[in-house]
Amino acid sequence: MANVLRFIDPKILASISGMELRAKTVVEGFLSGLHKSPYKGFSVEFAEYRQYTPGDDPRYIDWKVFGRFDRYYVKEFEEETNLNCHIVLDLSNSMSFSSNDLTKLEYASYLAASLAYLISKQRDGIGLVTFGDKIETHIPAQVRSGHLQSILLELSQLKTAERTDIGLPLHQVADAINKKGMVVLISDLLDDPEKIIHAIQHFRFRGHEVLVFNIFDAAEITFPYQNTIKFVGLEGEGDFTAIPYNVRDDYLTNLKEHITYLE
Repeated sequence: MANVLRFIDPKILASISGMELRAKTVVEGFLSGLHKSPYKGFSVEFAEYRQYTPGDDPRYIDWKVFGRFDRYYVKEFEEETNLNCHIVLDLSNSMSFSSNDLTKLEYASYLAASLAYLISKQRDGIGLVTFGDKIETHIPAQVRSGHLQSILLELSQLKTAERTDIGLPLHQVADAINKKGMVVLISDLLDDPEKIIHAIQHFRFRGHEVLVFNIFDAAEITFPYQNTIKFVGLEGEGDFTAIPYNVRDDYLTNLKEHITYLE
């Protein structure tokens, strides 16, 4: 799933009208079946054999296997279970950056919508949390009619937050989600890496699987600037005028170290 969504063309997404249609465009054709649970039941499909032990339901003894091996074996089955997934989306001002027609926040919202659409189609619970320096929106994970539309509506009207502190709201989210499940963090992760790592560890301590999508604009990765340029801090850092040639190597080195540390 991550590999499919990683290569969405932002220009194509921007040209499609409507959040639900964008999500369908990404997801349709890539659904590969429901996830399976390690828990055993008798409702869906055969999983494996195991030797009969006293107390097992004799209805599930395989008599053909008994005829071949003169031993009792029972069938175990695998049941499909509902997953609860919360998409946690960063609204920091740095997410408003764009070197083209699509900001990082807009792209992140399309990604979140696509994931929500996919998870909803699998009949799993989907929720949404947005944050700046605090939780801005919390739609708990549910499986019910109209729930996906509520999430898509919220994603269609996102605005960046005035202040940002990734660590604090992520810890608040970890405390707020009681049922174990999956947490999908979508962010540019441009904050203190120690705070980010500790917050992710908090989710894992609470028993959640964590998937992180690190969002960058192409210009942030390649630093393509040639002429003297004024860089404007999006989160209160002030302005900085520089000759790109003089700062490119240090910038790219620092960015690589930041990403490597988070990995």
